[in-house]
Amino acid sequence: MATVILTVGLAFIGYLATYLNGLRLAQRQARLTRVNLQLSDFYGPLFALMEANSRTYDTFSDKYARSDGRDPFDHDVPPTEHELAEWRTWATTVFIPNIQAMRDVVVAKADLLIEEEMPPVLLQLCAHVSGYEITAARWAEGRYEEHLSVIPFPGRELMAYTRSRFTRLKSEQASLLGHTADPGRRRGLLGRRR
Repeated sequence: MATVILTVGLAFIGYLATYLNGLRLAQRQARLTRVNLQLSDFYGPLFALMEANSRTYDTFSDKYARSDGRDPFDHDVPPTEHELAEWRTWATTVFIPNIQAMRDVVVAKADLLIEEEMPPVLLQLCAHVSGYEITAARWAEGRYEEHLSVIPFPGRELMAYTRSRFTRLKSEQASLLGHTADPGRRRGLLGRRR
């Protein structure tokens, strides 16, 4: 009788251990799936678009820098008509489509946010895009009195936000996959530091 009880007890413990291990693995897989989605559909595209926009803006600023090294919009002397015309070309071709794509990621994939509430920096981004759409609509009508969005671009804050969330999720992804994060590889993924 004691043998039967021991056998049943061991079988139950084995079943319970198997069940708990299966539950833990299922939860880990569900978390990995969510992290992968957050990276592929939200933070990865947002980070890539932000980096591309930043690098392109740096190129514009270098190309049209004044003699003191500052760009025409960060200067005491207002931009010339030529500089403004070049800005409109760069803005309508690259900058506005990039920030619209960023806004579209935020609006369409907000369910993938790490936070429980929409971060203010993302709300600022969305408002900035709307402000530029008004400016671009005026340009299309031949009205050039404004050249910037009425709402400032949260560049530094958005870069810090996207970089930190992307890095955090890549680290968690590596951990869930059983890899250790290689600092050299992570630097390569993140590009240059500001």
